[in-house]
Amino acid sequence: MRKRISRRRHGARGRGDRGQTAIEYLGWIPILLLIALAAIQLGIAVYAVQQAGTAARAAARTVSIDNGSGVQGGKAAMSDWLAEGTEIDVEPAGDEVTATARVDIPALIPVFDFGRATRSATMPVTDR
Repeated sequence: MRKRISRRRHGARGRGDRGQTAIEYLGWIPILLLIALAAIQLGIAVYAVQQAGTAARAAARTVSIDNGSGVQGGKAAMSDWLAEGTEIDVEPAGDEVTATARVDIPALIPVFDFGRATRSATMPVTDR
């Protein structure tokens, strides 16, 4: 008889804990999703900054080598989905040319605004 009583107590206690692990996992899912979204947003922001640098260098290089359109050269060097909202200013100054690119940082959640990434590049003007 003692074995039955001890089994019942053990079994009764075990039944009350059923599903606890599933509930704990459900509690962690929103936190993990938020961390994943933040990591993806950080990657997009870093990529936008990198693309701003690429656009500035390409624009300055285009003007310094063959006196072409720096704006077109800069936008052609970057990803199409970021080129739409990009502003590129090219300022020749004597034997140098400076290009500044401003790229909007896209947001995964449209409620947030992450501003713009700005990068500049200066190249020497070659003899034409």
